[in-house]
Amino acid sequence: MNTHFKFLTSQNDNDFQQCKRCIYDSRIPRIQFDKNGICNYCIQYDQMMEEYPVDHRGEKVIQKEVEQAKIDGKNSPYDVVIGVSGGADSSYMVHLARKKYGLRVLAAHFDNTYNSRIAVENIDAVLDKLDVDLYTHVVDNIQFQKIYKSFFKASVPEIDTPTDIALATVLYDAAEKYNIKHIWEGHSFRSEGISPPGWFYMDAMYIKRIHEKYGDGDLGNLPVLWLDKWIKWITIDKIKKFRPLYYIDYDKEKNKKMLASQYGWQWYGGHHMENRTAYFVNNYYLPEKFGIDLRYSEFSALVRAGIMKRNDALDRIKEKKPFDNNILEEIKKRTNISNKEWEEIMLNPPSHYTEHETYKKTFEGKKEFFYKLYKDGYVTKSFYYKFCVLKD
Repeated sequence: MNTHFKFLTSQNDNDFQQCKRCIYDSRIPRIQFDKNGICNYCIQYDQMMEEYPVDHRGEKVIQKEVEQAKIDGKNSPYDVVIGVSGGADSSYMVHLARKKYGLRVLAAHFDNTYNSRIAVENIDAVLDKLDVDLYTHVVDNIQFQKIYKSFFKASVPEIDTPTDIALATVLYDAAEKYNIKHIWEGHSFRSEGISPPGWFYMDAMYIKRIHEKYGDGDLGNLPVLWLDKWIKWITIDKIKKFRPLYYIDYDKEKNKKMLASQYGWQWYGGHHMENRTAYFVNNYYLPEKFGIDLRYSEFSALVRAGIMKRNDALDRIKEKKPFDNNILEEIKKRTNISNKEWEEIMLNPPSHYTEHETYKKTFEGKKEFFYKLYKDGYVTKSFYYKFCVLKD
C-alpha cells in the first residue's frame, strides 16, 4: 500500500489518535498532536485567526485593497476579476465586490462541459442582476475527456487538477486581456478548512507528464498555467491575488439565503456539487478509491469556528455520501472507459504525485523568490507554504 494514503488504513490501528478539538485524526498527512491532544491544524487555524482578523482591522485591509484596485483600474474597463462557478462562495464574492465595494467586476469561468444546470442558472442570475460581464473559456470536449482519462489511468487522486489549473489560468488570461491588476478569490479557511498537504497536488507540468505517459500528450485548448507565463503575469504584469473572505466573518448559510432572496440563486445540494465532475470526485472517486473524505476538512473547519458541534461532526462523518450512479455512467461513456477498464482503474494501487514529474522541486529551489512574491501579495500564503516550504 502507498503510505501516502493513510485513509486506506483502519481507525482501529494501535497508533490511531484523534484531535480533541476537531475531528482530524492520525491518518491525516503531516498531522501532529500537542500534549493536550490538539492537532497542529487547529493550532494553525488559531494563528490564522490572529493573522486575518475579522473586526475593523480586517475591514481596513479590504478597504485598502479596494482603493488600490480602483486606482489600478483607471486604464481598464474593470477593477477586479473573480472566478465564478455558480457556487455560494463565488456568487457571494461577486455580490460583495460589486454591491458593497462598488468595484467594476469581470467574472471569469472555465467550462469543463460538466456544469450542472443549476450552476449555469446561478451564474446567469447573479451576473445579470449585478450587471457584471462574463469571460468564459469552453474547453474542447473531446480532448478534455482524453486528459481526464489519463488521470484515471495514472491512478492519482487529482482528477480535477486539469479543471483547477485551467480556472486559475483563465483568471490570468482575462486579467491580461483587459489590463486588470487584481484577482479576488472566494476561499475561506474558516468555512472550508485547511487542506492537509499531501492529499493533493497540482501544477502544469504534472498535467503535461500524466497526459504524455497515459494519453496522447495533446492538451488541446486547455488553459495551462506554465511556469514562465505565470512568472510573467505576476512579475511584469503585476497581477495580484487577494482573498477578502479571510477578513470577513463569513456565514455561508446566511449568505446562501441572501443570494436566494436577492438573485434567485439556487442551492445545488452540497459542497462542490455545482459541477458534475467535482461531485463525482468528492462523493465517489476519492472516498471509494483513496479513502479520502473531504468532509473531514469541512467539518473540522466548522467545529473550529463554532458553527458545528464536534459530536455532531463525528456522527455526520459516519454517514455515507450520497451519489447518483448516473454520473459515473456519464463519465465512463464520455471518457470511453468500459466497465472492465473501470474495474481495473478502481483496483489499481494509488499513485502519489511524487512519483511523477512536477514543478515542485523548482518551487522549493525558488523559495526565497516566492516568499517575496507572497509578502507582496502576488501569490497566496498557502501556495508558498505547501509548494515552496514543505518538502516531499
